[in-house]
Amino acid sequence: MFAEAWAVVRQITVLDVVDILLIAFMIYYIVVLIRDTKAYQAAAGLALIGALYLLTVWGHLGVSNRIIRSFINYVIIAIIVLFQAEIRRFLTEIGSRTFRKPLALRSFQEKIDDLFQAIDFLSQKKIGALIAIEKEISLSTYADRGAEVDAVLSKNLLVSIFYPHSPLHDGAVVVKGDRIVAAACLLPLPAAHRLRSPFQTRTRHLAAIGLSEETDAPVIVISEETGTVSLAIKGQLERFADKEDMEKRLLGYLKDR
Repeated sequence: MFAEAWAVVRQITVLDVVDILLIAFMIYYIVVLIRDTKAYQAAAGLALIGALYLLTVWGHLGVSNRIIRSFINYVIIAIIVLFQAEIRRFLTEIGSRTFRKPLALRSFQEKIDDLFQAIDFLSQKKIGALIAIEKEISLSTYADRGAEVDAVLSKNLLVSIFYPHSPLHDGAVVVKGDRIVAAACLLPLPAAHRLRSPFQTRTRHLAAIGLSEETDAPVIVISEETGTVSLAIKGQLERFADKEDMEKRLLGYLKDR
């Protein structure tokens, strides 16, 4: 038995090893990109169906094999329809990671106090706000839809932008590094809510979820009804007991590659 195993090992070439490593890297890369998303659960379901399919092949179960093959065809079509946002985000992240630009994290950290001072003020006054922070995927598509600002981030500037009756208070602010790139930007709504009544969830929160689904940007949203501050990351809204926890979560996510 050992001799047979050794004979198989001896037949393995360098190209075989490269082939195996490439497949392993692709699987790992896909898992990293879709982790903590709805697509991760779908991928797990597909893996289970694939395992069942292999069992029917190895066990020569003809009827079961045909049923599963037919089922897989419909499942693939359903996944493309249901997970359009995830697929778009997946392809976008592949491009951004392939041609990765350095994140201006250090310059952003220098302005983190100004950001949270503005958040505290807006929250206490119950002034609605939407702040998108560029990570690795460019937000220029959304910034171009708004009004160009291109100014250093500061508490006073953020407050003046979102103050009621300001011409720029509607829409989102896009932050890149230590600068406010644009204001009054339109953000996408999440796919799961596009056909629902806009009164079921506030538009700012939907926009925060939508952008965080389509890009890797964290989005801060302040409710004008309650003053509650939330952070949208990867399509999920998170709330925190205090400012320090939110700051730690935000910086930790921005540092995570």
